[in-house]
Amino acid sequence: MSIALWCLFLAGLFHVFSKAPLAHAQLKCAGGYDNNSPREQQLALEGWGKRALAAHQNQIESFPIFAAGVLLTTTMGITSNAVDYLAIAYIVARVLYVFCYLKDISTLRSIVWSVGLISSFALLCSPAWA
Repeated sequence: MSIALWCLFLAGLFHVFSKAPLAHAQLKCAGGYDNNSPREQQLALEGWGKRALAAHQNQIESFPIFAAGVLLTTTMGITSNAVDYLAIAYIVARVLYVFCYLKDISTLRSIVWSVGLISSFALLCSPAWA
């Protein structure tokens, strides 16, 4: 399996990993995890809990573009170091993004978000430069 496909697998796991801080916030900051209406509870979070929700939602939003890019390179048989580096850049950017969001480091968060988005779009454009 290629590095890009491993990165796709990791990005899929990030859905679960990015939910962990949110679930922790619901458990600790909101008086226990409300399994009957967790989305209502999430909307009532404040501070880092609210940021954890936003980071989790953004992970879900960013995944399809990245997945499409990796799957495009795979189905077209594009194998290059550039594809692997772009996939790795996305993964690193997503890890840093969640960290920056939770720590409320907004400028760096925006920069690493941009790196992840550009990496995804570059993967989508890879047939043009392959």
